[in-house]
Amino acid sequence: MSVTSATDDSRAVDDPLSRERSHLADSRAALRAMREDVESLDIKDVTANWVNAVILTRQIEDRVKALADLADTPLFFGRLDYLHTTQEGQRFYIGRRHVHDAVGDPMVIDWRAPVSQPYYQASKKDPQDVGLRRRFGYTGGELTAYEDEHLSDPAELERTSRLLQTEIERPRVGPMRDIVATIQPEQDEIVRSDLSGTVCVQGGPGTGKTAVGLHRVAYLLYAHRERLARTGTLVIGPNRSFLQYIEQVLPALGELEVQQATVDDLVAHVEVRGTDEAATAVVKGDARMAEVLRRAVRSHVTLPTEPLMVVRGSRRWRVPAYELAEMVRELLDRDIRYGAAHDALPQRIAHAVLVRMEEAGEAPDDRVQNTVARTPAVKAVVKECWPAVDPAKLVLRLLGDPEFLAEHAEGVLTDDEQKLLLWAKPARSVKSAKWSAADAVLIDEARDLVERTHSLGHVVLDEAQDLSPMQYRAVGRRCTTGSATVLGDLAQGTTPWATASWAQALEHLGKPEAHVEELTAGFRVPREVIAYASRLLPHMSPGLAPVESVRENPGSLEIRRVDGPDDLDAAVVAACLASLAHEGSIGLIAADARIAPLAEALTAAGLPYLSPGEETTADSRLTLVPASLAKGLEYDYVVLDEPSAVVDGEPDERTGLRRLYVALTRAVSGLTILHATHLPQQLADQG
Repeated sequence: MSVTSATDDSRAVDDPLSRERSHLADSRAALRAMREDVESLDIKDVTANWVNAVILTRQIEDRVKALADLADTPLFFGRLDYLHTTQEGQRFYIGRRHVHDAVGDPMVIDWRAPVSQPYYQASKKDPQDVGLRRRFGYTGGELTAYEDEHLSDPAELERTSRLLQTEIERPRVGPMRDIVATIQPEQDEIVRSDLSGTVCVQGGPGTGKTAVGLHRVAYLLYAHRERLARTGTLVIGPNRSFLQYIEQVLPALGELEVQQATVDDLVAHVEVRGTDEAATAVVKGDARMAEVLRRAVRSHVTLPTEPLMVVRGSRRWRVPAYELAEMVRELLDRDIRYGAAHDALPQRIAHAVLVRMEEAGEAPDDRVQNTVARTPAVKAVVKECWPAVDPAKLVLRLLGDPEFLAEHAEGVLTDDEQKLLLWAKPARSVKSAKWSAADAVLIDEARDLVERTHSLGHVVLDEAQDLSPMQYRAVGRRCTTGSATVLGDLAQGTTPWATASWAQALEHLGKPEAHVEELTAGFRVPREVIAYASRLLPHMSPGLAPVESVRENPGSLEIRRVDGPDDLDAAVVAACLASLAHEGSIGLIAADARIAPLAEALTAAGLPYLSPGEETTADSRLTLVPASLAKGLEYDYVVLDEPSAVVDGEPDERTGLRRLYVALTRAVSGLTILHATHLPQQLADQG
């Protein structure tokens, strides 16, 4: 394996680096020409009406955006030279999107194309007919180095890629970057897994699970574009800050039309203005609430006791009560959506009337049936025995009416659990109620009992370990006819209702057959840092394997005791200044209660700072991060303020230790821990 940089005789006109730079320039010119061809399209004579013109114009605009050349983003990052078989003597440049020349010959192959897969999967032991794999190094969008791997050369068997390692460890300024140039074989298998199956990825800090999930979306949109264009894709993150953090990854891979949301966004049927105590939220998030809601919805159904009389002209048609009751029972037994049954019942009744008309010699058609279904008499029967149900009003009654709750929670929830659910002061109306986030999920469940929730083609659920069973059900409703990619780390579950196992989570999601993959190789967090954080695992997630980092970075961990609490703020500011002397992003993470005083200290010191999710720039690289929002974020250097305060800020020790584990594992290059009080005892344990 050899590495050649811009200093290695690049002055020669015909040296390899110059030729590769020339191919890059030609590829960029070809991409520009592709974009100009689309921009110059004249649709005046090809659209039948203004509607078609609007749709086609929008499609052209999307295509132009997809063909944008991002100046600081490498157009291609690798090359494959094949030896034999169908690709004999062929050379392919692997990049972010397909680029072709004026006659249609490929200049860059999309990384998602089948011919590109050996770039990630080929190895010395299994070269897959690849004679040469070349990796490229870039600085600010300029090609500055290349590295060759001769996969058939036994002498290179034990060598590792210097450019690959450099790219993995490269400091960042800006949002989360993609890993398309550094995807590892085990990650690539997950990325390219089939659309029809659901995949669950358990991955510790720095294993790249989030990036794998996003690249899987990009791959699926490439491989199944028409299908997913019809059915839709959705990325679900834990909070808005996280979604802002990752939102630039998919556009960099050429994908612009992917929805993003939090679980709270999905169930935003009412305004959330209240909060629940942890014990109450746990009960509201329990899967047993689905049965309570199902009983409550179906309780509105009553069997008719009076016959129906329909008058048409001079004739009267009678349907006896027992026959009406049979119709209601049949709909109940079919267990279809409440609203669908409500709509079906008048048609069933009308059909019974039409049968009597035909027996009397008349010849009614479908229009007559629809007319009968809309008669006041039929409407009255339906209103009486199968009335419409408002989901929000139903949940309002459950939480405010002890007798109604007790009736439908009998044998499902204990008396103490029912007491936790009941409001101290029942709300008068849906609008005046101080709904909590957990209440909104209950309303969403009730809505689905009444009317089916729209299902998407594929859903990516990140930081999934923090969801309650009822939240899993809410997400699962959005992909009942599609598939899902579930991403998370059980050790980072920081809610009182965090899932205990992926088997349970996938059962609630409605995907019990999903395949669980575990990523244990860490590519971002230094070995010294992850080993220190892993001391917490036996105390909060027994049995979970620690991440094995592939990165040696001596001196990446520094732990300093400050003389007293009064000196802590100044020490933190000094540590931030020292970190800013390095290249890359800086995260100052602290317990939520410590954010306000630290903000004042930073302002007093003249240090500008950002909030989580705001994009860092060369001039503003420090982000002040509440520990509650740190999950999923990543910084080149992290300053962690008072670990014991992070633990104490949570309702129980296990959750506090998990929150601390998250905070400890956000650093890519270096972690500085400052504390004025004793560190948690679990960090002193060697396990």
